[in-house]
Amino acid sequence: MPLKLYQRGRIWYCAGTVAGRRYRFSTGATEKAHAQRIAAEAEHKAWQRRFDGPGAGLTMAQAMNAYLDAKRPERFLLKLAEHFKDTLVETLTAESIRRDARKIYPNANPATLNRQVIKPTQAVINYCADLGWCRRISVKRYHENPAIKTPATLAWVRSFDAQARNDGLPHLGALCLFMFGTAARVGEACRLTWADMDLSNATATIDLFKPEPWTRTAHLPPDVVAALANIPSNRNPDDLVFGYAGRGSVRGPWNNVCKRAKIERLTPHCCRHGFATTMLHKGFDPKTVADRGGWKDAVTVLRTYAHALKDRTVTDRLFDTELTQVEAENRVSIGNKRGKST
Repeated sequence: MPLKLYQRGRIWYCAGTVAGRRYRFSTGATEKAHAQRIAAEAEHKAWQRRFDGPGAGLTMAQAMNAYLDAKRPERFLLKLAEHFKDTLVETLTAESIRRDARKIYPNANPATLNRQVIKPTQAVINYCADLGWCRRISVKRYHENPAIKTPATLAWVRSFDAQARNDGLPHLGALCLFMFGTAARVGEACRLTWADMDLSNATATIDLFKPEPWTRTAHLPPDVVAALANIPSNRNPDDLVFGYAGRGSVRGPWNNVCKRAKIERLTPHCCRHGFATTMLHKGFDPKTVADRGGWKDAVTVLRTYAHALKDRTVTDRLFDTELTQVEAENRVSIGNKRGKST
């Protein structure tokens, strides 16, 4: 199908599929005759690349269009598209991408460079490689020194909730309890509508977008169910549960509640840290924590949250005669397995 011209404002644009590859770009021309010549040249080059090989002439703009057309995550791609534009994919190397990351975000830390440049750029190129358009690429990540994350504790969460309710903000207190009880990120929680909630079965359906789109069903502890039930609302299925458009609208009221409650000013994300840290300290294994909290694998939980307890006396637990609930359940499970094998 030849490229078709269409006009936006005074500028003519091209769109269509040539030699099995989709194109969409601005000609930069304000006159249709000029735009037609540019489109004809683009078609000629497209067919020439077809003869030269699948990866010849593939630009990052085309690669990103194909990636987005396949409904892949678009997060961080806008800034990358502005930087790479019509850079040929075949000219990019692992080291050049690392250098480009520094150019795009000159003041960013290694974690940001990895997350917002290296990982998505590699994903785009390797998607096209799977289509047979270019070669796969592997880019070495910048070394990260993860800081110990400050987790919200149950005492902190209860103080926050109490102050929020005193301030006439029960939905904000419920948001805090919800994130601590389900490990939801603030953006994920803010997107929830009442259609996603099933209070009778104590569950919430949460849509996640990291590292890729997927959905999980979170169990709601009784305290969270109670807080949600006490939010003044008509429970319209399309209404937002917590009434906030996103993290930006949460920040101000959240910090004000921390100040009035005279508690440490933690971020909403610290509730997610609190979920993982509390569950681990209560003896639950990393696989369970990852599964219940929406992490893709237990390795992430171990690397990020499994910090050693500072209390040297924890080794006294080795000689405790009383079993914790988790230990007791594990022992029963082992006993059942042995019984079945005999």
